[in-house]
Amino acid sequence: MATTHNLGFPRIGAKRELKFAQEGYWKGQLSEQELQHTGETLRARHWQAQNQLDWVPVGDFSFYDQVLDTSFTLGHIPSRVKGLTGSTLDNYFRIARGRSGNDSDCQSVHAGEMTKWFDTNYHYIVPEFSTDDSFTLNPERLLAQLAEARQQNINAKPVIVGPITYLWLGKSKDDNDRLALLDKLLPVYSELLQVLAGEGIEWLQIDEPVLVTELDSHWQHALNVAYHTLKSAPVKLLLATYFGELADNLKLTCELPVAGIHVDAISAPAEVEKIIDWLPSHKILSLGIINGRNIWKTDLNATLDWLEPFAAKLGERLWLAPSCSLLHVPVDLAAEQALDPEVKNWLAFATQKLDELRIVATALNEGRSAVAAELAANAKAVAARKQSDRVNNQAVRARVASINKTLGERQNSYAVRAQKQRLRFNLPAYPTTTIGSFPQTLDIRQTRRQFKSGELPLDDYQTRIKAEIKRSVREQEALELDVLVHGEAERNDMVEYFGEQLEGYVFSQYGWVQSYGSRCVKPPILFGDISRPNAMTVAWTQYAQSLTDKPLKGMLTGPVTILNWSFVRDDQPRAETCKQLALAIRDEVQDLEHAGVGIIQIDEAALREGLPLRKSQWQGYLDWAIECFRITANGVSDETQIHTHMCYSEFNDIIESIAHMDADVITIETSRSNMELLDAFDHFNYPNDIGPGVYDIHSPNIPSQAHIINLMSKAGERIPTERLWVNPDCGLKTRQWSEVLPALKNMVSAAKTLRLSA
Repeated sequence: MATTHNLGFPRIGAKRELKFAQEGYWKGQLSEQELQHTGETLRARHWQAQNQLDWVPVGDFSFYDQVLDTSFTLGHIPSRVKGLTGSTLDNYFRIARGRSGNDSDCQSVHAGEMTKWFDTNYHYIVPEFSTDDSFTLNPERLLAQLAEARQQNINAKPVIVGPITYLWLGKSKDDNDRLALLDKLLPVYSELLQVLAGEGIEWLQIDEPVLVTELDSHWQHALNVAYHTLKSAPVKLLLATYFGELADNLKLTCELPVAGIHVDAISAPAEVEKIIDWLPSHKILSLGIINGRNIWKTDLNATLDWLEPFAAKLGERLWLAPSCSLLHVPVDLAAEQALDPEVKNWLAFATQKLDELRIVATALNEGRSAVAAELAANAKAVAARKQSDRVNNQAVRARVASINKTLGERQNSYAVRAQKQRLRFNLPAYPTTTIGSFPQTLDIRQTRRQFKSGELPLDDYQTRIKAEIKRSVREQEALELDVLVHGEAERNDMVEYFGEQLEGYVFSQYGWVQSYGSRCVKPPILFGDISRPNAMTVAWTQYAQSLTDKPLKGMLTGPVTILNWSFVRDDQPRAETCKQLALAIRDEVQDLEHAGVGIIQIDEAALREGLPLRKSQWQGYLDWAIECFRITANGVSDETQIHTHMCYSEFNDIIESIAHMDADVITIETSRSNMELLDAFDHFNYPNDIGPGVYDIHSPNIPSQAHIINLMSKAGERIPTERLWVNPDCGLKTRQWSEVLPALKNMVSAAKTLRLSA
């Protein structure tokens, strides 16, 4: 009999209840008790949705981030929040976002660094390590959730981040060896396991996705040390890996002294047979057979054809689950009443994925006849998708086939272009700009909702959006910014906005997933070949430019980011789909240039998150990703200035590839990491202009002029000042005008001060 379980469930709620409760608490509109009550309600609902499983995850719910939860469980929090007034939850939010609730300025702190969780669009708060760190167990959060689950008769499997992954995810603040902290860390993990055993826990899921990365001998040895230390605990450990293949860590993983392992059979199906051969006969094997990161229906009959021989060999040692936590997919497809019905029949969200898991397990345990109707319906949907004439467009495919190297080449080198652009724009030293978006106020969101629902006529909608654009332009002129933007009032999301105007996309109403904290995104669904029927941004950009004599950037999202932030079709290589996107956005770039727009920003915020987790596979991805950006950007004249932007991620190790994009200006996050990115320039001479973000827009804290000058002075030690720009680290749509205006005022004042010594 195959056993079913889940690695994690979306925490935000089907209607983003968690988001609204978080933000209400931060604004002082909700008490901590009310926020906690929302959490309890969501957990209860999610456990009931999973109660058909043999084992249900507990501890996967978080008020912000599971890695930050781990830091608090381990008593490992930065000293800057110790001694501040308020609750543990207040300190938790201070690390996450710089402040909690109605904190005064004296209670605000530097927010923890944030970066991408492996190769996903989920962001975690980076643990901070120093040589003299200590750890103290604080299991209350996990125990409280466990008690709640038991009151609902849930067969609970607690979930925690493993010790090696926790160390691997963090950063050293004093150049210490993170692994040197393992001896201090393991006793706390051992204590936690003893506490859970005392609570009657049989199985504990301990996540070590670090095992799908390339680990040197020191990290591999650390895994051995850790699990030989923990093996004496009277609780069964299910070691969970996901997002990729084990490769050279396969033998190590199979031999670790744990009761079972979970592997991602979606990302690495070819490894399963080898794992079964290596795995000792007393260990269970959990196979992730349902894709936890995409929204397409599983081909259940094909899955059973592949799985049945393994089930026969493993018997009761076989567990079944999604490939990873369902955190990365929307909650429930049933809520989608307006979605294109043909495409909807091809999809499965978190709730439906659990039902797919049930069908597969029932077919294995009771025979396919027990679920014959469900299997037949699934086969019909899978076949319909393959045969649909909406998926393939021969004209698009012919255009991709005609791509040649010249499409990705500018007319002249950066040095030649830069001189022409200086003459055209006549910008001062340390030119100031923003990344594109300005605050998306309640009025803006309501305007878009009313227009989309048909309540607001087109003329009235355009009048309101023009008023918002005018406000953004006037505010920027008053601030004396050098290069303006139109503020993006008409845009719901930097990917969804473009997807809505491209052929080959459909959109959900409630397909939200968590990006970080209370930030949720609704990835568009890319189901077919991509083309651009009409211009998408030209009219709004032309209108904004007509309001000012200052240069104003046209704002676009790049093909790699659109790809990585969409739910992408899985029936052709991602590189092929990206080339289709590149050609569509190239058309928009050229239309903007023909309309007289002299500066065009093509955001590639998600470039790095598409990297394979193993460095040996990076170059293949970077080759086609950079090619796609160049196809998009390089059909313009020398006088047209191309910008790109990249936000929270680690870029030091791909800086040469970023340089090969050959954007005239790149703006990039450096504020939370205190200009750490600039370490890359100690060994690499970045050739073009760069704007190292000096203002952390993900925190409500307002940076001082002195802080910005300090950061830019650090930048000036590595990059010639004539090639430096001054800008925030990301768009400002999530902030309020009351925060944005003083922050940008300080930024512009800092630039003026810097010019005095330039």
